[in-house]
Amino acid sequence: MKRTLPPLNALRAFEAAGRCGSFKGAAAELHVTQGAVSQQVRMLEEWLGAPVFERHNRRIELTPAARAYLAHIGPAFEQLSQASSTYGTSPARSRMLSVNAPSTFTLRWLVPRLEAFRSQHADVEVRVETSNAPLESLTDRFDVIIRGGPDTYYGYTMQYFLSEERVPVCSPALLQRQPLRMIEDIQQHTLLHTSSLPRVWPDWLAQAKGGALEAAATITFDHFYLTIQAAIEGIGIAMGPTALVADDLAAGRLVAPFAEPRLPSRSYFTYVPAERHTDDIVVQFRAWLSSEAAGSNLAFNESHGGGTTSEMGR
Repeated sequence: MKRTLPPLNALRAFEAAGRCGSFKGAAAELHVTQGAVSQQVRMLEEWLGAPVFERHNRRIELTPAARAYLAHIGPAFEQLSQASSTYGTSPARSRMLSVNAPSTFTLRWLVPRLEAFRSQHADVEVRVETSNAPLESLTDRFDVIIRGGPDTYYGYTMQYFLSEERVPVCSPALLQRQPLRMIEDIQQHTLLHTSSLPRVWPDWLAQAKGGALEAAATITFDHFYLTIQAAIEGIGIAMGPTALVADDLAAGRLVAPFAEPRLPSRSYFTYVPAERHTDDIVVQFRAWLSSEAAGSNLAFNESHGGGTTSEMGR
């Protein structure tokens, strides 16, 4: 039976532009110019006899009919990709997994563990980019995006993998110079802040019933990884996310002088384009993240220590 198909290059340009939400993103993915993508899309529109995008000043929007059309052809392209990637594959051939994650999380949690994933999946080439931008503002398409949550994004599947709380952390050397046995001792110390998280110290002090205390000094950094590094260097006390300081606590670079209270924080989730969530590498990467997260939380619970809750608020 003869199949009636549109021009495949035009269909490919439409599918990429529809997923990326822009001709620019599609052009970057397909390694062509925006003009070439636009031309291919117009060719498809001529073949279909109807528009697929509503063109605004600086953006495009799928028509309702085109959105339904994309929902059908997107999985078909994914099936073609998976079938082609396994056909005649040699052991030396690698697959690409693109990941986007926040910079501090990447530096302090993902990078130290990434070699474990690569050792289990030697045929997978992992590409990691860092960003704190919302998903809808990302111009490139990624297989896995890591952000706080839970949040719901159209066209993405969401999956939890790592919980997080915040507790004060500092270097052992700092405590040798200036002990921190009870909450009032904070008045003799320097508190380390991050400009994007102005409420973490006030909120923790309020829960610890030390809201009226004033530290001897404060230092504010523009990036959170600098705040943690300053704590490791013995400059002051930081509010450390349990997931991101577990390795430092286990290695003795940091200590948690007060076990309680723990300030609630957002959990980490993976967000995957709906057409990619059944891909075997994406599924395995998500499972690996969950496994590593379980070990990370266990490491924190086993290694944190110092003060006790009975000392708080005396």
